[in-house]
Amino acid sequence: MRKLKNEELNRKTEAEFKAAQKSPIILILDNVRSLNNIGSVFRTADAFLIEKVFLCGITATPPHKDIHKTALGATENVAWEYVNTTLEVVEKLQKEKVQVWAVEQADKALPLSEFIPQKNTKYALVLGHEVQGVNQEVVSQCDGVLEIPQFGTKHSLNISVATGVVVWDVFAKLQFGK
Repeated sequence: MRKLKNEELNRKTEAEFKAAQKSPIILILDNVRSLNNIGSVFRTADAFLIEKVFLCGITATPPHKDIHKTALGATENVAWEYVNTTLEVVEKLQKEKVQVWAVEQADKALPLSEFIPQKNTKYALVLGHEVQGVNQEVVSQCDGVLEIPQFGTKHSLNISVATGVVVWDVFAKLQFGK
């Protein structure tokens, strides 16, 4: 087994990325405070052809050196928009028939492993503040709540890790039927 060189990975150019059909997944960051987490979310968004990232509330926006440090240029490829309140984005997307799901620990939350996304449906995933999570009024407005089951002593995953787990799961189920 041999590790591949970057030029062997057949990644898209920036122009090819922008022209490519995007996955039917949108990310909404609800008051995420860590610039490194924001950058990591952009990198994940690039990897899975996310349609758009909404940055809300105190969530910082590019360009910023600490976002760039972990995004590694993904902020140049991935479409994004800043909106003052998360609730505004959720309501707007719902009017456009987008299914909006919070990633949170809540009563009646659906374990991620049981979530079956429907083909021909667009999904927006809301990820929240590193300590406080997704704002309750946003959770209440969402169409559902997804929870990543955990089995250790900690109460949650880092937001960038949670984003990677949830996006991969939803992407794989939509793309490969897994």
